[in-house]
Amino acid sequence: MKNRKWKCAVAWLVSVVLSFMIHPTPTDAFSPAHKPPSMPKEIYGGAWPTRHVQGIAIDPQNKHIYFSFTQILVKTDFQGRILGTVEGITGHLGDIDWNPKDGRIYGSLEYKDAESFYIAIFDGKKINRIGMDAESDGVLSTVYLKEVVADFTADMDGNGVFDGDTADTLDHRYGCSGIDGVAFGPQFGRKGGPLKLMVAYGIYSNTQREDNDHQIILQYDVSKWKKYEKTLNQERPHKSGPKQPEKKYFIYTGNTTYGVQNLEYDAYTGNWFMAVYEGEKKHFPNYSLFIIDGTKPPKKGLIRGQANPEKGWLLTLLKKGLYDETSGIYGWEFSGLPRPATAPQYGIESLGNGYYYITHADTIHEDGINKETATALLHRWTGNTPSPFTKVR
Repeated sequence: MKNRKWKCAVAWLVSVVLSFMIHPTPTDAFSPAHKPPSMPKEIYGGAWPTRHVQGIAIDPQNKHIYFSFTQILVKTDFQGRILGTVEGITGHLGDIDWNPKDGRIYGSLEYKDAESFYIAIFDGKKINRIGMDAESDGVLSTVYLKEVVADFTADMDGNGVFDGDTADTLDHRYGCSGIDGVAFGPQFGRKGGPLKLMVAYGIYSNTQREDNDHQIILQYDVSKWKKYEKTLNQERPHKSGPKQPEKKYFIYTGNTTYGVQNLEYDAYTGNWFMAVYEGEKKHFPNYSLFIIDGTKPPKKGLIRGQANPEKGWLLTLLKKGLYDETSGIYGWEFSGLPRPATAPQYGIESLGNGYYYITHADTIHEDGINKETATALLHRWTGNTPSPFTKVR
């Protein structure tokens, strides 16, 4: 009888252990369950005579990855074979993201001298050869963002003159320098629901003003954008776009250098990553990576530092990582800049289960000229401070 009880106890203990092995309980919301299936540890995006890589986007349905090289969009497969490029862009093509609803790639596109800011929409199915033209080959349409233009060109000092593309001015509402980070995800505070396009401002680095200490994100419903889309014409920029965003959000991080370089929604945790170039104001911690707590809905509140009291929709930083008691700001650091470097500022893509591609940027000398390279490297979230990612070996 005792022997049978002992055997039952052992069997129960074994079942408990096996249960935890099969269904591990993560100690942290970011704890990865397993490595993403069938994803290579690195994907090379080639070498190109342009400026450095700005962002990456993955089309998991067709197993394609896209690299934004400022003036060139590059399409490869998961083995790094070049499938096509879109060239001839004279503006600044920034961060990009893939829209699972229509299968197209959306990116930020700036023409500051023309006071024109767009979302560039690439039809990846039509990108089938190297050297396709951004204007004439029918692979790119654009939508004008009036809200961004209004903030960028705002005459904040009231002298009747817009000072143009410079940080050394009081012009540009909130310090807006244009746009860069883009990502698709649900509305802030929700883990599901219709996907929205979130567009983050660039913010000038200016230590002499106090109204530029927030990151700013615009929310758009792109399912209604077909009526706005126009072919890119860089000599005659169009102004076809929505009158205003659905919502405008603010999150207090301290001033940064050119705002959110890469914005990424992580469906595994429901949080949003903001990779930035560090700010220069000494009274802020000047982290290079911030995370928006996706579980916290936006709240109406005072936008700090404005000359005239102003309220807006405020987002909440995830209360993890490094913490600065003076400012109340949380964040992480990601060393490695300037290039060569592996950093989320050059591109970050969430793969689920706590795994991400983070982009390595470098410059090589080839064919008598300097070329920019990019490689998407597989990383795992650790949550360690100061740097929370580790490369998968």
